[in-house]
Amino acid sequence: MKMSHIALMTSLALLLGGCMVGPDYHRTQVPVPARFKPLPGWTVAAPSAEAPKGDWWTVFNDPLINRLEPAVSVSNQTVRQDYASYREALADVETARSSLFPTIGVTGSSTRQRTAGASSLGGSGAVSNSGALEGSASWSIDLWGKVRRTIEENKATAQASEATLANATLSEQTALASAIIELRTSDANIALLQKTVAAYQEYLRVLTNQGALGTAKPSDVITAKTQLENAQSSLIALGVARAQYAHAIAVLVGKNPEDLTIEPAPMPTLPTVPLVVPSTLLQRRPDIAVAEREMAAQNAAVGVAEAAYYPTLSLSAADGFSQTPLSGLLHAANHIWSLGAEVDDTVFDFGAREGQVAAAKAAYDGAVANYRGTVLTAFQNVEDDLSGLHILAQQAAVLDSAVTDATRGAQIAFNEYQVGTVDYTTAATAQVTQLSAEQNALSVQEQRLLDSVSLIGDMGGGWSADALNDTAHALAKR
Repeated sequence: MKMSHIALMTSLALLLGGCMVGPDYHRTQVPVPARFKPLPGWTVAAPSAEAPKGDWWTVFNDPLINRLEPAVSVSNQTVRQDYASYREALADVETARSSLFPTIGVTGSSTRQRTAGASSLGGSGAVSNSGALEGSASWSIDLWGKVRRTIEENKATAQASEATLANATLSEQTALASAIIELRTSDANIALLQKTVAAYQEYLRVLTNQGALGTAKPSDVITAKTQLENAQSSLIALGVARAQYAHAIAVLVGKNPEDLTIEPAPMPTLPTVPLVVPSTLLQRRPDIAVAEREMAAQNAAVGVAEAAYYPTLSLSAADGFSQTPLSGLLHAANHIWSLGAEVDDTVFDFGAREGQVAAAKAAYDGAVANYRGTVLTAFQNVEDDLSGLHILAQQAAVLDSAVTDATRGAQIAFNEYQVGTVDYTTAATAQVTQLSAEQNALSVQEQRLLDSVSLIGDMGGGWSADALNDTAHALAKR
C-alpha cells in the first residue's frame, strides 16, 4: 500500500514537473547588411569563404609570430584567468542540475547506557544498548520549472564564459601579433637610421676634407656634424621602444621579460585577407556570442523570478530499523518508515516578487540592447579596417614614388653641392626629406600590417559560435 502511495506521488510530481513558467528564449533579430561597403580590391564573399581559420597568424609568414602565438592560449595569464572562470561556470551548471534529483542520506547511531537501580540502597543498575539505522530521501519537486530555468540560465552563462575565454584568447593573440609587428617596425627603423648615419658620416667626411682645403665653409661642416648627431640620437632612442615591445611580447606569452631574447628580423609579409559576408560575423565573433548568451541567461532569469509566484512541493521519506537492545536490529519487527509532503507558498510579500520579476525583465532588456550594440560595433570595426586598408594601400603607392624621388633628389642635391651650384643647406634639406619619406613609408607599411591583424581579429579569427556546443561535452567529461 505504501509503495503505491509513493509511486502515485512520484508520478504526480513528474507530471507537474513538466510545467515551466517564464518566456522561452528566442534570439533577438538585428538588421544585417547584405555586404560591406564595396571597395576596390575586395570581392563579394560567401558564407563559406576561406576566412582565416585555426592558426590564422601564419598568413604573416613571420617565424617569431608562428613560434609564440600557440603559447598565448596556454601561458597568457589573462587567458588563464578566464579559463578558471569558465570552469567555475561549468561547476555552477552541475550544482543547479543536482537540484532536479532527490537528496539521499544514511544515518546510523548506537547508544550504550546504564539505568539507576531499583533498590533504595542503590544498586549498579542495568546496562542496555540501543541503535538505529535509517535511510532518508528528500525531494523538492520542480513543479514550475524554477530549477530547469536556473539550469538554462547557468548553461547560457557557462557558454558566455566559454565565449569570453575565446574572446580573451583572440584579443591576446592579436595583441601579440601587433606587438611583434611594432617590434619588427622598430628593427626596420633602426636599419634605416643605421644606413642614414652611415651616409651622414660619409657626407661629414667629405665636408671635413673640403673644409681643411678651404673649399667648404665651417658652417657647412657644423651643419653636417649636427645632422649626423641628430640621426645618431634618434637611432639610440629607438632602442627604448624596441626593448619595451620585447618586454610586452614576453608578458603576453607568460614569460619574464629577461627570459625572452628576440633577434632583429625583417618585417612580416602583408597578407591578403579573404572577406566574409556581414551575417557570418554573428557566428564568428566571440564577443557577439558573449552578448547573445548573456541575453539568453537573462531571459531564463525572468522564468526563475516568475516561479517565485507559485508554491513549492517537497517530498520526504525515511526507512530503516530501530531497536533496544541493539541485538536483532535488522529484524523485520524493528522496521520503521515515514513518508511526508510539504507545500510552501507565500501569501503576502508586499511586492517583493513583483519587483524581482520587473528587475529580471529590465536586465533582459539591457542584455538585448547590449547584444544589438555589440553587433553594430562589430560591423563598424570591420568597415574601419577595410577603409584603413584601402586608403593606406593608396597612400603606400604614393609614398613609394615619394621615396624614389626623394632618394634621387638627395643624391642630385649633394652632387650639385660638390660642383658648387647649390649650398649645403639645400643638400641637407634634401637628405632630411629622403629620411622623412622613408620613415613615412615604413609607418604606413606598419599600419597596413596592424590593420590586417585587426581585420582578422574583427572577423573572429578562426573561431566559430559552433564551438559553444562543446559545453555539453565539457560537462560530460567532468
